[in-house]
Amino acid sequence: MWWKDLRATFSQRINVEGIGSSASVLVKDQHMALPHVLVPDIRYIDWGELQRRGFKGVVFDKDNTITVPYSLTIWDPLDASIERCKSVFGNDIAVFSNSAGLFEYDHDDSKARALEKAIGIKVIRHRVKKPAGTAEEIEKHFGCKSSQLVMVGDRPFTDIVYGNQNGFLTVLTKPLSLAEEPFIVRQHQGKKDSE
Repeated sequence: MWWKDLRATFSQRINVEGIGSSASVLVKDQHMALPHVLVPDIRYIDWGELQRRGFKGVVFDKDNTITVPYSLTIWDPLDASIERCKSVFGNDIAVFSNSAGLFEYDHDDSKARALEKAIGIKVIRHRVKKPAGTAEEIEKHFGCKSSQLVMVGDRPFTDIVYGNQNGFLTVLTKPLSLAEEPFIVRQHQGKKDSE
């Protein structure tokens, strides 16, 4: 079991599938990494307006979108926005993360269960790492097509590419913290901030 945990920790830091997908996006599909909406963080999202425009639910990435990396609690300044989202969408919000709920890294569901208990939001279990895969698990959870859902995340080449490939409205946030991020992510974000 220790080997699975070690492998999971290493693999979370280096998303080989994500790197391959990023290369493909950079070469032929750059538009797939462009979000529909760009905000500093989720406090800038008008949940009521999204619902008025016909969206039925919200899917959050976890790390650096609603929690600092590898934390199981909402980043304190985002609490009010999460509560507003819950008041608008009720139970029609979920977390879809490569760190909690992905079988490869959370093989016994312990991270997903702990996160659900801590934040009161359902974590969707899945077997394929973003940005690969379909929206099948998400559509099943929400009972609607992904085009009626909002995907919120901090990484253009995983969260946004996944959302765009599967027809979500995509919202890109800035990462909450770069401290635990791999070198390549820190360098990319530093370049974006200086532009």
